[in-house]
Order: sequence, then structure tokens, then C-alpha cells
Amino acid sequence: MTEDDITTAETTSGHDHAGHGYITAKDDYLKRLRRIEGQARGLQRMVEQEQYCIDILTQVSAMTKALQAVAMGLLEDHISHCVVDAAVRGGPEADEKIKEATDAIARLVRS
Repeated sequence: MTEDDITTAETTSGHDHAGHGYITAKDDYLKRLRRIEGQARGLQRMVEQEQYCIDILTQVSAMTKALQAVAMGLLEDHISHCVVDAAVRGGPEADEKIKEATDAIARLVRS
């Protein structure tokens, strides 16, 4: 997904972006994602250089764990901010946010 795709997805999702739970840790998330991007480039180099399969798989595992850590942090931020705020307000928005969180958890479990 390109940066333009991400921007398009953000603007068409219908969610208010001003109050995301992760905003207070945005710089930390960006730093972690840049590190993961570097890991992906390193994996490409390893394949280009025809390095040993197990060494590549070890790095894939490390990158996967790093992505999972980002996902868990975002999920925790979403639940503690967006879901809790919606639950306090109650009504259909609370049900929607709980369903979003449940669906996100299901996607993470499947991955």
C-alpha cells in the first residue's frame, strides 16, 4: 500500500482523525514503522545476495513480531481511547466501536 493509498483510506473511512488514541505516541509508532521498513529492505538485500534460507526466515520472524507489537499497541490505544469514549457516551456508536475492535482482534488472530 502506498502513502497515497493510506491517505485515501484515511479520508474515505468516515472516521474523525483528530482524536485517535495513538496520537500521543505517534512519533514512537512512526519510529517503529521506519525500523520495520528498514527490516523489509534488509530482507530484500538478503534475498538478492542469496543468503541462507534459515537466516532470512529468522529475519522474517523478527519483522513479523515487530509488526505484531505495533498492531497490539494500536489496538490497545484504540480500546482505551476510542472504545472507552464511545462506551461512556453509549448508544449505537458504542456498539459500533466494540464491533470494530472485535473485528480487528479477529483479523489479528487470523494473521
